[in-house]
Amino acid sequence: MNLHLINSRGSAPCIPCITKTLVHQTDLWPRHISAAVRASATAAEMVVAGPEQPGGKMVVELVGAFNELTERMDNTVLSTSSSRLLFKSLKLCIPILQSLPLAPDGRAPLSRALSVAVILADLQMDAEVISTGLLREVLEAGAISIYDVRDRIGTSTSHLLHESLRVKHMSLKVEVLDDDSATALRKFCLTYYDVRALVLDLAIKLDMMRHLDYLPRYRQQMIGLEVMKLHAPLAHAIGTNLLSLELEDLSFRYLFPYSYLYLDAWLRSHESGNKPLIDVCKEQLLQSLKSDPLLTEIVSKISVEGRYKSRYSTMKKLLRDGRKLEEVNDILGLRVILTPLSGVDESEMGEKACYRAREVVQSLWEEIPSRSKDYILRPKANGYKSLHMAVDTGENGRTRPLMEIQIRTAEMDILASGGAASHALYKGGVTDPEEAKHLKAIMMAAAELAALRLQDFPSANHKGLETDKRGRVFRLLDKNGDGKISIDELMEVMEDLGAPGDDAREMMQLLDSNSDGFLSSDEFDLFQNQVEFIRNLEDRDDHYQTLLNEKLQIGNETGLIPLYSTQQGDSLVTN
Repeated sequence: MNLHLINSRGSAPCIPCITKTLVHQTDLWPRHISAAVRASATAAEMVVAGPEQPGGKMVVELVGAFNELTERMDNTVLSTSSSRLLFKSLKLCIPILQSLPLAPDGRAPLSRALSVAVILADLQMDAEVISTGLLREVLEAGAISIYDVRDRIGTSTSHLLHESLRVKHMSLKVEVLDDDSATALRKFCLTYYDVRALVLDLAIKLDMMRHLDYLPRYRQQMIGLEVMKLHAPLAHAIGTNLLSLELEDLSFRYLFPYSYLYLDAWLRSHESGNKPLIDVCKEQLLQSLKSDPLLTEIVSKISVEGRYKSRYSTMKKLLRDGRKLEEVNDILGLRVILTPLSGVDESEMGEKACYRAREVVQSLWEEIPSRSKDYILRPKANGYKSLHMAVDTGENGRTRPLMEIQIRTAEMDILASGGAASHALYKGGVTDPEEAKHLKAIMMAAAELAALRLQDFPSANHKGLETDKRGRVFRLLDKNGDGKISIDELMEVMEDLGAPGDDAREMMQLLDSNSDGFLSSDEFDLFQNQVEFIRNLEDRDDHYQTLLNEKLQIGNETGLIPLYSTQQGDSLVTN
């Protein structure tokens, strides 16, 4: 993630120069983009200029990457020792990755490594897994060895890195990847590999699948077929459903591009303006639930989760059951999770809240009685409890897919998630109940061992510190714990990054606003605000680039999005 803005002298301009240029040019931009940039520019007027030396720029990347990852991680997986491990790994990786040439897909190696790390952080993996994801990119570039990782980061991290390399080559264990060999290979992986190494490999596969456009068509299809048969079901089996769904959809896109485009266009036709329909319905339902006085009297928390049925799952239903598109009932799905007020008989109060939430849903949309099921009154054999209903969200004569809604308490949701592990293994190709139970026990034991290894022992010194995520970097740099960062402590970080001491002095002079020779927490927080602004600007630029690429996608193969008109010669058609 580097900001590619060069002024007339060939050097990177300061932040105020960037923002003035952006503001002056926003009149030519679409209204919603213009407003966003103006808001960012206003915030940037208070930001100081960034460091010019390589060492200072690496510190910017270090602070920005660390904050982005830790802010995505829950406090349950982010302890003090975890923070140190992640910080140490970033210090090792950043200078090496920044010095490497672009990858074959056109991305910078540091950008690729951070993309994988973000996926792992969103999955709430521990710092050791995220660190291994970063180090894997460095190792595969030949810049370090596993022995270097063992000596500089730790033995357990080097072991996980070695395990991830074993997983990487698992498809080579079979000559032909048919259904039987793929099922056998998935069982082998679940039995003999560390589940965290499997998750890491799946995250790398997902990042790769998101950037396959540079490969020739036949290579895209070969990779897509392997992911569809092996990795997507494996993601189901270990319970990472978000990975599985996206892997399936991306494989579907490369294997059957015409079918994918047709389904995708149909699903997008139901969106409301610039917002996905599922988000519109989710916000509408959440607002109605929170404004209902009878419900808010008996619950302490209301959450609504939304999901689209994946393109691949929709296509399977169409082909398997012979349904028409409008007959697929669960393309849209919402799940309402209610936490009853603590007190006497929470179970009864929770059930009462579920039935009240159902009445709120019925007041918003027309219910389809034949699709409703009451698993609270009549639980499933495995103890599963929930209210299921389907509603018609069409309005003003406009037809839309039916939406499936599940309503349950937080306790019911936890029980459902526990049962989902066995279901996930079944989806991954493990059909024998005893075998699924055995594999689940192995997976849970591996995950619990990893969590214990990084867990902090209780200490009065750390009480209350973990809730302040923005202060983590400051405390990691403040080695002696005196509440300020000295030039020696800053130089130590620069040395770890391979930068000279002059870079530390330049950065200290830039950030030390009161010229006392130290960086206070307030001065460092101002620096972090600058880093956050730069990264947000880069992310916004990436987002708009993606939008423009979608608008201007060349449709030579499909003919769905023609860009050039024979009547206008080479002039670009934008409407």
